[in-house]
Amino acid sequence: MKTAFIFACVAVLTVVGVCQAGDLRKDFYRTSCPAAESIVKNITETRAASNPNLPAKLLRMHFHDCFVRGCDASILINSANSTAEKDAIPNLSLANFDVIDEIKTELENKCAGKVSCADILALAARDAVSFQFKKPMWEVLTGRRDGNVSVASEVLTNIPSPFLNFSSLVQSFKSKGLTVHDLVVLSGAHTIGVGHCNLFSNRLYNFTGKADQDPSLNSTYAAFLKTKCQSLSDRTTTVEMDPGSSQNFDASYFVILKQQKGLFQSDAALLTDKTSSNIVGELVKSTDFFKEFSQSMKRMGAIGVLTGNSGEIRKTCGVINS
Repeated sequence: MKTAFIFACVAVLTVVGVCQAGDLRKDFYRTSCPAAESIVKNITETRAASNPNLPAKLLRMHFHDCFVRGCDASILINSANSTAEKDAIPNLSLANFDVIDEIKTELENKCAGKVSCADILALAARDAVSFQFKKPMWEVLTGRRDGNVSVASEVLTNIPSPFLNFSSLVQSFKSKGLTVHDLVVLSGAHTIGVGHCNLFSNRLYNFTGKADQDPSLNSTYAAFLKTKCQSLSDRTTTVEMDPGSSQNFDASYFVILKQQKGLFQSDAALLTDKTSSNIVGELVKSTDFFKEFSQSMKRMGAIGVLTGNSGEIRKTCGVINS
């Protein structure tokens, strides 16, 4: 496990030139803020108990943070003139920043200036998903520091689009030091949450520009989706990414994917390559998926991290220290 983690760090260093993931470690706050992880867990679980959509929201926020400038909490920064990452189109549907803010406020009261927003987000995403299982579903190494740059224009070129084909998805993940295996495993996060109609309705109404339907989409499922999304221009309606199971973190995403019921083109693309299609088949059991997801999340959580004297520890997660 340790060797794989170091390899992931080397891969990121080679590709993007930023990585001190070896400086991340277990119980980083043991001395400086012993209650840090329990505070994150308690607040996250309290909020998850009253909001079953929170796991999907925080997991997506963590993913969107890590894929732009690494896992540095740059996704949390506010901008007075709408030029920060959270103002970019792919991030406008992110939600529950208030949960991170609540955790940060409590941690600043207990041990000011010690716990980074980047670590809070990584831990909260894990704890929200883990809530239904009453045990941690993956290990989060800590020691990240917060970035002080957040640029909206960098988002579209770094966050993988739901319209991407397989080769483009592979390149996107490779640029972050992640493998085809990580791509397939992390796509399993679509087992929770919802998708907006405008991100897949072209598959229903105008797949090749000839008012046609995507032939790779299960026809019965397509007919159902058409009852929900009745036009290409619908930007407000949402549907479950994992029909009937969108609030349960499980392996059913891979089961429906094999039935050609992946919602996005990027989901269906995983079946267009023999290697990735085989990996999909290996993940249909929840025990297998959970094991692999744990490893891939650990690698994703190490993308481009700032440690040591790099970056800062923000006093407020939405504001760069002055």
